[in-house]
Amino acid sequence: MRKVIYAINLSIDGCFDHTIGIPDEDIFEYYIGLVRDSGLQVFGRKTYQLMVPYWPDMAKDPSATQADRDFGQAFVALDRVVFSRSLAGVEDGKTRIIRTDLHDEIVKLKQEPGKDILVGGIDLPSQLIKLGLIDEYRFMIFPVIAGAGRRLLEGVSLPQKLRLKLADSKTFDSGSVLLRYLKQ
Repeated sequence: MRKVIYAINLSIDGCFDHTIGIPDEDIFEYYIGLVRDSGLQVFGRKTYQLMVPYWPDMAKDPSATQADRDFGQAFVALDRVVFSRSLAGVEDGKTRIIRTDLHDEIVKLKQEPGKDILVGGIDLPSQLIKLGLIDEYRFMIFPVIAGAGRRLLEGVSLPQKLRLKLADSKTFDSGSVLLRYLKQ
């Protein structure tokens, strides 16, 4: 069975924001590898619209950095699923919209053969955490105190406390720390 892996960047004070990152070649390489090692990307509408068309454009932009092109190419190579009731359509053949029950669809996706499922964003992962469907958490903590921003599980009540087991950690030259946790 495939695992659902939730990967996200956050500040020391717990704010989730894709703009807080510190440019670091090692971190980019880590994320490129994570995407390449995955079999499917799952997003909610908001995160999907942040990622597309940005990364597909970077994949083919000759003026983009090599790291941006590499990540963009890894991104476009994967199939994507977007959970949305409001997204009218998608423009590429690698993305499909699912409008039905989140729990049942993720369970089906986990049972399909292939590499693990990568989830990003805040709203959809918060729902998946509440449903107990995230198997692994990868938090990239940047040495930044943001002071404001969205936080994981805002407005979501868990049915019970979730215990995680630290599986690995890595410190990057920038001072960023990756924490990899498994659901117990």
